[in-house]
Amino acid sequence: MKKMKWSGLAGKVLILVIVMFNIGCDQITKSIVREHVQSNANIKIISDKITLTNVENSGAFLSVGDSLHSGIKFVLLLLLPLAVLLMGVYFVMTRKNLSPLLTFGICCVIGGGAGNLYDRIIYGSVTDFLHIDFVVFQTGVFNAADLSIMLGMLLIMIDSFSRRKLANASYS
Repeated sequence: MKKMKWSGLAGKVLILVIVMFNIGCDQITKSIVREHVQSNANIKIISDKITLTNVENSGAFLSVGDSLHSGIKFVLLLLLPLAVLLMGVYFVMTRKNLSPLLTFGICCVIGGGAGNLYDRIIYGSVTDFLHIDFVVFQTGVFNAADLSIMLGMLLIMIDSFSRRKLANASYS
């Protein structure tokens, strides 16, 4: 993969724009759902394959941790994610030779994580609103931040496999 220097001011601004774009898209979609979709409604978008709902998730992914003691929940769902996000921001801002794909992927993960963390801090839960059911492929209820995180992780994995493939080719 071609390396690009992100150490200059323009690179730092671009990183912040990508992160803020992810947070903004997430918060706008959640705001629309909170205002216009009743709690636990089930609105069919594409027959019953893709539905829109409004679910407040006080846990993490698929409500994991929802029933934890409030102190443990505070540490696992607020403090730990905040520390990881701050480390992610530090990492992406200080590394000079990350590939554009890796940088974009990390920014998506940070933006999505920050969007969900913002919800937990402000509302005490995360607003989820999309559900997909294609018989063999079914999701839990998720939101735009979750999509951003998944896209970011996919890009990070693609970058990792690409670098590994290049490294193996250069040793051959």
